[in-house]
Amino acid sequence: MVIPKTIPQYRKLYEILRKHISEGVYKEGDLLPSENELCQLYGMTRPTVRQSLSTLANDGYIIKHQGKGSIVHHLPREIGILSVSGTTSALGDRNLKTRITVKPILMKWPPDFMFPLTELEKESGCIYMERVRYLDDVPIFYDISFIASINLPRITSRQFENRSLFQILRDHYHIEIKGGVQRIKAIPANTKISRLLQMKKEQPVLHLERKLETNNPGLFLYSSIFCNTEKYSIFGRF
Repeated sequence: MVIPKTIPQYRKLYEILRKHISEGVYKEGDLLPSENELCQLYGMTRPTVRQSLSTLANDGYIIKHQGKGSIVHHLPREIGILSVSGTTSALGDRNLKTRITVKPILMKWPPDFMFPLTELEKESGCIYMERVRYLDDVPIFYDISFIASINLPRITSRQFENRSLFQILRDHYHIEIKGGVQRIKAIPANTKISRLLQMKKEQPVLHLERKLETNNPGLFLYSSIFCNTEKYSIFGRF
């Protein structure tokens, strides 16, 4: 059995501060506690605190000003799905809803899968799920997820409606996303995509194919995501 590592300390602080920002404890323009104060408050080292703050800055929650500190930044209208923090983290509390169109099931990998698979993945099969993500009741993402079925007991019985997949993996399986690769291209929306995203058929839709690495060796998450960018653009920080 492969035992995943515990969630990194920097990520724990990131989640605490992100939650406080999303819930309005810290509002736009507010200063977060200083690095020294965060070190003392949470018993963490300065490099750990700095990594948490850098991740918050990369995801658009704060702006770091030399000599001033970390200033809470109003979440942009764009959607930061290009990061590895996940859609829910990228949008905070901005009325994000999830509708499960195909409940999680255990199945064989599709033939001609979008990424090469290891022998372990092929032998284990995958957890398959389809979701539509809504922002302010507008369908933004049609998300097809494939998770290698490696040491994820009872995951198909979990409640995914209006919940973050990444958060479920963190809370129940101590799985943390570490990085990944993705391919992005525009394609014409077919009948199913246009119906789910309420678009015209053949209208351009952004297609992302993603492979995400985790802290559990051999366990990867794959997604085929179709994005309706008519109202919301996609952004990433570099």
